[in-house]
Amino acid sequence: MSTGLYGGVFDPPHNGHVALAKGALAHFNLERLVVLVVVEPGHKDVELAFEQRLELARLAFGDLPRTEVVQDEHPRTVDSLREERFKDPIFLVGADEFTDFLGWKEPDAVLAFARLGVATRPGFPRETLEPVLAALERPDRVEFFDIPNFEVSSTGIRERVRRGEPIDDLVPKPVAREIEITGLYR
Repeated sequence: MSTGLYGGVFDPPHNGHVALAKGALAHFNLERLVVLVVVEPGHKDVELAFEQRLELARLAFGDLPRTEVVQDEHPRTVDSLREERFKDPIFLVGADEFTDFLGWKEPDAVLAFARLGVATRPGFPRETLEPVLAALERPDRVEFFDIPNFEVSSTGIRERVRRGEPIDDLVPKPVAREIEITGLYR
């Protein structure tokens, strides 16, 4: 049985993130799922301190079976995978993230260390994924799986919070409560 790895900044984690995690647990029959919260990402800015993002991720994924949320010191996925600390890893990404996969640090090395599980949702144009697959040395290491459609982004959630709009339908309830109580993103 495999270990799923789901890395990100989770600033904040939302229902789409949780749907991907649930879908991967079921589709791949994962022995365990490790959510890797990146301390300092090499590819995007973050608003919250790492400790706050880690706590939000624990709140978001805490009820999922066989799932743990941990710190990832590596800004790039390939560097984390090089440590080879996981058994038969499957690195999980959304289809929109996969469209940028060729721009990752050493994408073919990522596939040498782990299979890639790509979550697709209804309405996502599959033809945008084919050129990425065609450019990889090991496209056989990529497997697609379906998840429900969630029109949500962390950027949009932060903007809604700043405008004082509700986010209860976009994030898990414990995350919404923590953001409200602590005044995050205001």
